[in-house]
Amino acid sequence: MGDEWSSDANEAVSIELVEADANALRTLHRFHPKFTYPIFGEEERIFGYKALDITFRFAAHDLRPNCIISYDRKFPAIADTAALDIRDALKDFIPAAAFAKAIDFEETVQNDSSAQDFTPPGKLVKSYSRKGRNFEIWSGSLLDSRVRETINRMQIFISFFIEAGTPLNTTDADWTLDRWTVYFVYEKSSRPSPPTRSPYTFIGYATTYRFYTFRPRYQTSPESGDAHVSDIVLPSKEEITAAALPSRLRISQFLILPPHQSSGHGSALYNSIYSYALADSTIRELTVEDPSEEFDMLRDINDWKVLEPKFAATDVKINTSPFDPSQKRRLRRLPTPKLLPIETLRSIRSETKIAPRQFARQLEMYLLSLIPFSHRAAGGTNLTKLLIQKFKTSDPHDKSYYWWRLILKQRIFKKNRDVLLQLEGNERQQKIDEAARAQEDEYEKLLLIFATSKAKEPLKNGNSETAGEVLVKERKRKLVVDEDEDDDPNSPSLEPDAKVARSDGKIPQF
Repeated sequence: MGDEWSSDANEAVSIELVEADANALRTLHRFHPKFTYPIFGEEERIFGYKALDITFRFAAHDLRPNCIISYDRKFPAIADTAALDIRDALKDFIPAAAFAKAIDFEETVQNDSSAQDFTPPGKLVKSYSRKGRNFEIWSGSLLDSRVRETINRMQIFISFFIEAGTPLNTTDADWTLDRWTVYFVYEKSSRPSPPTRSPYTFIGYATTYRFYTFRPRYQTSPESGDAHVSDIVLPSKEEITAAALPSRLRISQFLILPPHQSSGHGSALYNSIYSYALADSTIRELTVEDPSEEFDMLRDINDWKVLEPKFAATDVKINTSPFDPSQKRRLRRLPTPKLLPIETLRSIRSETKIAPRQFARQLEMYLLSLIPFSHRAAGGTNLTKLLIQKFKTSDPHDKSYYWWRLILKQRIFKKNRDVLLQLEGNERQQKIDEAARAQEDEYEKLLLIFATSKAKEPLKNGNSETAGEVLVKERKRKLVVDEDEDDDPNSPSLEPDAKVARSDGKIPQF
């Protein structure tokens, strides 16, 4: 009986973007949610209906919502067993106006004479084109009543598409609302349309939040090296706003609707936010709240385009002779190696405003890319021999790779220190090696993506193959992802690979 009356919530729920047309509403896109567990529970099932269909319709321009619930039969209540009250389950996720009659919604959208004059909330910050179509990005503070109205209408998208996402509190105090900025992505069409159709169609959105951050009172003079009191100019009491205080900017929510994904809109949106952070002198760095794997990929690709040229221009590389000969060895211990140009890296990070963890990952990828593929694990280098010779190897590429692995392992150890110190020495080393290899494999995949994107760059020597194609062919021949099916599930482990790979490691500090 349970299966007969139980529906898969992800299949039962559908989302439509609609617009006015000549005689009736026209559906532009129809798609299903990725998640429904915040609304219908962990199993994402709805009990009590046959042929259940829940359709959320949104006006494509202003996201006015309408919810239609239909079914063939409803389970007759027996004692304490009854069909789920769907409207009650949805009431905290969508405005009450969404439950208006379908005919009323259709008449409102179809006959909205103001639609042609509609502009997205906030102000226009970026325009761009994709395949002959025009798009715009608008941004506004959550203090703006139109921004709040639009967010309230679309809050359910958070539960449908953002893992562990939390709807925004749009009734918070003005001081808090002013810390939030919302970015909207719209397509702007120039096609002929009836007078009640807006040229704008919603594509996606993102939200950012400003966290106050302390600035160091003492700074070091680059000329003398002496510490001095930094000059901090505080705004007057009348001028104090969230935007006037030194802050970290955090991307909180980020969504491109499924019909528009993999079309470059995510990068356009991310780069708009990043450009704003760079231009605002009060923002110290740009961070991300609990990013998904998909967003991490997008972020890595776009941050690489920023950092790789800067690393190359400043000749950032591993010092393969890192020991200062003036330092004396004591008790058979080597002095601290000087592997990286720390001051140069600090300067680049400060300039680019990229958060420490993300900067360290990008740096590790860049340093790995400088080592010839044949001298890396993915390219078949002899790790056993390298571990025996260590930094005393005569090959400069092997030296670089040895020190690179040490830098990576150092960061992993710092992140997982409390867990690792509970293990015996050999087991601890094994866990660090496993985590480092998982991270290196991830870097190799990303570097392959970067190499592929350069496949159209011509070789300077006139070869008919491009530089990217040569590198991609070499890597594809040798790059193999190992899958160990013999792992002991009861063995103590570090955090999951993705989390270890995304750790907030602090070695080296920038």
